[in-house]
Amino acid sequence: MFKLIRSILLGSALGLAAPSMAQTAAPAPAPAPAAAKLPDTDPALWVVKDADTTIYLFGTFHALDGKTDWFNDGVKKAFDSSSKVYLEVVKPEDPAAIAPLMQKYAIATDGKPLTSKLSDKGKKDFAAALAELGAPPTAFDTFKPFFASMMLSVLQAQKLGKTGEQGAEAIITAAAKQVNKPVDQLETLDFQMSMFDALPEAEQVRLLEYTASTIDETPALFARMTKLWNDGDAEGFAKLINEMQSQSPMLYDVLLAKRNATWAKWIDNRLKEPGTVFIAVGAGHLAGKDSVQDYLAKSGIKTARVNY
Repeated sequence: MFKLIRSILLGSALGLAAPSMAQTAAPAPAPAPAAAKLPDTDPALWVVKDADTTIYLFGTFHALDGKTDWFNDGVKKAFDSSSKVYLEVVKPEDPAAIAPLMQKYAIATDGKPLTSKLSDKGKKDFAAALAELGAPPTAFDTFKPFFASMMLSVLQAQKLGKTGEQGAEAIITAAAKQVNKPVDQLETLDFQMSMFDALPEAEQVRLLEYTASTIDETPALFARMTKLWNDGDAEGFAKLINEMQSQSPMLYDVLLAKRNATWAKWIDNRLKEPGTVFIAVGAGHLAGKDSVQDYLAKSGIKTARVNY
């Protein structure tokens, strides 16, 4: 249950300036020396074309440990040939821009502490998860349940040495800046936060309690998902998506299906303009039924896997 949601939560959370409590996590291991030769990996890449337009679709992993070399070969070639990059969301460079969003969406306004909304088991699991991750017991007291889930995911990723600074979006953004390539976004942080905030509180609590109760399983889950990504295994991601749909149709519809349909319409419109662009979104959005490619196909638009 909720396995793929961990990645989606993490992606949105990493778009925010890390709250101070997230810094209590164990420090990430030092990255490999620059001179070390890293293992080559080949994440999945697709292309959509018409007579005068080329759109690359690259599936990202939001938090990585910098221990593989993936930004090369076909991915780098596609990036280099593109005049513009589009991400799910562009992280604001000014941390001050995050404060209004935190106040608007992350902070509970009902005056009830977060733990009062949890079941007895949920309270125990949540306390144990905070202790495991080195966060103070009251660190999340004022947060809404969905945002507490986000922060647990960030803390666990940090503990495993996986950070947004080493994630695919950060690497792509840095490369674009080096060559003055424009970077734009398909969504905004405001939209993403509102999307989670609009979930019924009961669903938010269910997500938080699951995240807390399975914190010990996260290392194995992250390892599995990272391998799927490194191997370009879209079918493996599709299996995770199927699990998500069966366990929580609401989250599946809100966080995946509807957004994928919207992005497919955007791509359809972008095909009317000439040129080459590079779109980088979470790998889970480009796999299985109701993927971006699936919605494009329903509109008669073909996508092709780039083999490299």
